[in-house]
Amino acid sequence: MTRGGDHWREPHRHQVGPRLNVLRAGVLGAQDGIVSTAGLVLGVAGATGEASALLVAGIAGLVAGALSMAGGEYSSVSTQRDAERATLAQETWELHTMPEAELDELTDLYERKGLTRDLARQVAVRLTEHDALAAHAEVELGLDPQRLVSPVQAAISSAASFAAGAVLPLLAIVLAPRNVRVAVTIAVVLVALALTGWVSARLGSAEAGRAVARILAVGILAMAITYGIGSLVGALTGAS
Repeated sequence: MTRGGDHWREPHRHQVGPRLNVLRAGVLGAQDGIVSTAGLVLGVAGATGEASALLVAGIAGLVAGALSMAGGEYSSVSTQRDAERATLAQETWELHTMPEAELDELTDLYERKGLTRDLARQVAVRLTEHDALAAHAEVELGLDPQRLVSPVQAAISSAASFAAGAVLPLLAIVLAPRNVRVAVTIAVVLVALALTGWVSARLGSAEAGRAVARILAVGILAMAITYGIGSLVGALTGAS
């Protein structure tokens, strides 16, 4: 038996929104990994052509960057989760101490969404009887008490996305022949950045051309500056 065809199976905004946010964050994390690691290994390549030095620098940058991203994301999301829990605790207290006022508030919220006063009251009463906290959290706070953000999940996702992006310039500069490794790395980085920029724009419903142009400009500038600094340091220190 179907409900209006397969429409009831389609994901709705409250399901799709968080997933898109996770995907967008993953893409942005990969961009960070690509740009920072490309800048690092090209900076080292400007100073020395030793593959071992490039490999060590690239791996160190990948690990340090991934751990930094994970730690920062864990701290940020933990703070957000603490704030969400405190807000829900306050809402729970209000529901227990002033239930009628909270019911009136929920009625007002649904009335503002376009329901008639009587219908808004009926909806508020039914939802309050079913799960008062969930009803208020969704409409008043925009939260789902059963799906609070996870700091551990966010940290792992952030670290993984950064590492996935970082491995591309690292492999490119280590595996490419010495005489073309810089050119190959730049090409790989630009293609990867163009792809992630396009995906990020599509996920955010933004104009892809501008997003791609911006991230390419950032990548080119980062690689040019770090390679130039590496070449200068190499010349001053006599590294080869």
